[in-house]
Amino acid sequence: MNFITVSMDMLVNHAAKLRFMSGGQTNVPIVVRTMTGTGFGTGGQHCDFYEAWFAHTAGMKVVIPSNPSDAYGLLRSAIEDNDPVLFIENIPLYFITQETTFEKVPLGKARVAREGTDLTIVSYANIANHALAAAEELAGEGRSVEVVDLRTIFPWDRETVLASAKKTGRVLITHEAVTEFGVGAEVAAVINEELFGQLKAPVRRLGSAFCAVPFSKPLETAFAPTPATIKAAAIELFA
Repeated sequence: MNFITVSMDMLVNHAAKLRFMSGGQTNVPIVVRTMTGTGFGTGGQHCDFYEAWFAHTAGMKVVIPSNPSDAYGLLRSAIEDNDPVLFIENIPLYFITQETTFEKVPLGKARVAREGTDLTIVSYANIANHALAAAEELAGEGRSVEVVDLRTIFPWDRETVLASAKKTGRVLITHEAVTEFGVGAEVAAVINEELFGQLKAPVRRLGSAFCAVPFSKPLETAFAPTPATIKAAAIELFA
């Protein structure tokens, strides 16, 4: 995904704007597939998550699946969409083996991956799977955690996220992109605007460290959220 910066002018300044600049007469129905993700020691120029850069661009949709079924279903919908879609694939997910449903998944619709009543964790890509692992551990300690997998970064499913946040009263947003100026900031801001005074704790974000992705394996492991760090952040919201 780091190399997508080379084509960013064509995507942001041309593909995403042509529909607006033509008064709706011209569409750009393209899908750009790219891959990224830590865990393989590829260093600072190969595994960043830049989804927030493109979600900030009007006219472009941004999609990130967390499992094989969603990868297939979301890609089908992306291909059929009339706007440019950035389809981000998380490298660790290439190695997941599971039964797959070959059904279309609508863009802009989140998935409640696990239901709960005490805390909502909002995530996407492989970090959503880490969130599920953390939720399973917390369940063994008497905490009921709901996990919402966004699936589409833009347009994101405000209705599902807000309903979950209102139900549980506590929200943790976690992603592999750095915390600063990320997707979590946008989601947290909307939750604060819509549910101010109704939550039991401040909305918390957990992302990667604000630095280049380390090449050193121990540093790379410490760089991004893990099930253990997600669990720790969730526990702090119960304090």
